[in-house]
Amino acid sequence: MNQSFYLLSLGCPKNEVDSECMSALLKEAGFSFNSDPRSARFLIINTCAFIEPAVEEAIEAILDLAEQKGGDSFLIVTGCLPQRYRDEILFEFPEVDAILGTGEYGAIVDTLKGLARGDDLRLHYPGPPGDVSYLDINRVPSAHAGTYAYLKIAEGCSNACSYCTIPRLRGPQRSRQPRTILNEARHLAKQGVRELILVAQDTTRYGMDLKERPTLAALLKQLTKELPDVELIRCLYFYADAVTDELIEEMASNPKLAPYVDLPIQHASNSILARMRRRETIEEITQTIEKFRQRIPRIVIRSTVITGFPGEGEEEFLQLLEYVRKIRFDRLGCFVFSPEDGTPAARMQDQVSRATAASRAAIIMETQKEIALEANKKRIGQVTRVLFEGVDARGILFHGRSFGEAPDIDPIIFVAATSPDLVIGSRPAVRIVDARPYELVGVSLNEYCK
Repeated sequence: MNQSFYLLSLGCPKNEVDSECMSALLKEAGFSFNSDPRSARFLIINTCAFIEPAVEEAIEAILDLAEQKGGDSFLIVTGCLPQRYRDEILFEFPEVDAILGTGEYGAIVDTLKGLARGDDLRLHYPGPPGDVSYLDINRVPSAHAGTYAYLKIAEGCSNACSYCTIPRLRGPQRSRQPRTILNEARHLAKQGVRELILVAQDTTRYGMDLKERPTLAALLKQLTKELPDVELIRCLYFYADAVTDELIEEMASNPKLAPYVDLPIQHASNSILARMRRRETIEEITQTIEKFRQRIPRIVIRSTVITGFPGEGEEEFLQLLEYVRKIRFDRLGCFVFSPEDGTPAARMQDQVSRATAASRAAIIMETQKEIALEANKKRIGQVTRVLFEGVDARGILFHGRSFGEAPDIDPIIFVAATSPDLVIGSRPAVRIVDARPYELVGVSLNEYCK
């Protein structure tokens, strides 16, 4: 009997980890992965529904796989979309045979077995987000084996920003115990992972919900000590108000930690930050950025902002624009505000037209383009290690990342390298020789590089 499954993962790195865990659970139970959805018996889509474009992408994926579904195959939708729109999915898509919410990834094996038995699972209603024990299975990073892997240290979020659906979709923050994180990290290191990337909705608040109150800084220290073969550890998604001096000092003194910070500030107007229900003021954000730059001079700081939030007038927008010019983030993303159903921000007065918000976002990104080029040009002549992750179509240039680039969101470094011992997964010393706003160029060197 055909026991193969096809799994499509949409959304963020945290979703990618969930998909890899489901895949590992299924393989452990005797199911086999099939890269061809037309010949797989079980078609699984792990969805994102954070903002409207993600919902649209998920719906398109459901329609696409529904067309490829065979007479003896089943379509299973998991993740944020069914957690948010269970009834709509079952009404609009009769081709969907089962759904699992964000707290039910661990039930994927029982779900597939139930479908194979002929059970009617369309009556199932996703339960509330639960424990995170499904994350403890040993998984193989499917897309980047031999280069990097994401390590989820917590699930959910307790920050309750007024524009965000995550607490409703994923529940409050539930941190994993340090021992389970360390066990998973050791397993990933044995798979040949060179770079470990810690993710959570808010990594800086890791452990605050646990009785023992472990800290992110202590976790990083322990990971460094116990993972000699992992060459670089990166953290994503910091909140300025939760960054401690202990964390900054650990990043400054630990050579294995990437001097890289992903610090979404969202706005620079205190009135808008208050309406967003952010915990910090722009003065506190600035103080945190200054601490990082003073203690770690070569640090690369990435941020994101939102234009068009309710109440953002011309004055508030100009405050944001001026702040971007003043702080000069090395990397910056800008989102147009999306009024998501069920969020307080969607019900606020003084909504800004999408056209105005989009125009403001374009101004921000045009300004940032010049700043990014200036920041990248400062790296010309520097020598850094670059993790090779692929080769261009002509087979001439490797491409990869240094400490200053996170996967998928930051510039790519293209490297001319001729030595036969330089392969995908190697991390040679590279001198940066050219820079563009969203691209760097380097040449490999036979020299020692810290």
